[in-house]
Amino acid sequence: MIEEETKKVEEIIEKDDSEKTIDNLPGVGEKIAEKLRNAGYTDLMAIAVTPQSILMEETNLGDTTCRKIIQASRKELKMGFMSGAELQKKRLEVGKITFTSENLNKLLGGGAETQAITEFYGGFGSGKTQIGLQLAVNVQLPKSKGGLNGCAVFIDTENTFRPKRIEMMAEAAGLNPKKVLENIKIARAFSSDHQMLLTEKIPELIKSGFNVKLVVIDSLMGLFRAEYIGRGTLAARQQKLNRYLHQLQRLTDRFNLAVYITNQVMSKPDIFFGDPTQAIGGHILAHASTFRVYLRKSKGERRVAKMVDSPCLPEGEAVFHVTDQGIQDGE
Repeated sequence: MIEEETKKVEEIIEKDDSEKTIDNLPGVGEKIAEKLRNAGYTDLMAIAVTPQSILMEETNLGDTTCRKIIQASRKELKMGFMSGAELQKKRLEVGKITFTSENLNKLLGGGAETQAITEFYGGFGSGKTQIGLQLAVNVQLPKSKGGLNGCAVFIDTENTFRPKRIEMMAEAAGLNPKKVLENIKIARAFSSDHQMLLTEKIPELIKSGFNVKLVVIDSLMGLFRAEYIGRGTLAARQQKLNRYLHQLQRLTDRFNLAVYITNQVMSKPDIFFGDPTQAIGGHILAHASTFRVYLRKSKGERRVAKMVDSPCLPEGEAVFHVTDQGIQDGE
């Protein structure tokens, strides 16, 4: 029943989107439309979710023009108030990518959601990267098996991506390893600016026909942490990070995809009792992440995941194993 309702919603959305183009916006002529397309704004949603200052910078259009274009786009897409019932119906668009571990699936309400940023943080060896690799495989599964029939983008800031590991997970999932690797676009980021630039290129990949339904960033803060050292640079780092996180959120809303980010940790020396481990990135990252999960290593292959923050799920813990076949519940 839910699948039928979801299909109807998707058909309505596709029909509506086909009738609404940037050329139909009031005040948009050929020259303005060309400037918008050259800057990568090919649909109304891209314009509607972009801040006015960024649109002005990227298109070289005036303040008044950009404000009118954004307002017109939002009006066409009906991005105003809606009832709770309407929002519930709209939430049928949200997809979920399963983790292969039923314990993790239960902890996160069925899997990693689209239109959301899911953050996993923990010490080295806690399983953050392994979960990202597993999701990059599982997103390619059909919806009936917990995937989204989609492709993945993997932005690697720590040189952690290993094709061999993907092949092992793909074989365990009953998929063609070669085809799975072809459906993952990998890019190594060498600076925070490069990391942000690679993220900006994702809409171009999607427009070219690459069906991106998952973006993995491993790790989000590694390069920011290396480049901005000391308290004197903290404000500049947090401002830049804030812009980047909003860029990621716009991606999830615009293309109905999931963003999975891993994050590093630090130990707080003033904590004498309990776990001193804390995620880096401060309150800006904590507020931006829709789901926040803390990972810690246990004995052998066992890992423990703890739900730290969620808009709709209770706090809880899940135990899973990192095996040769990938992420599993274990015995």
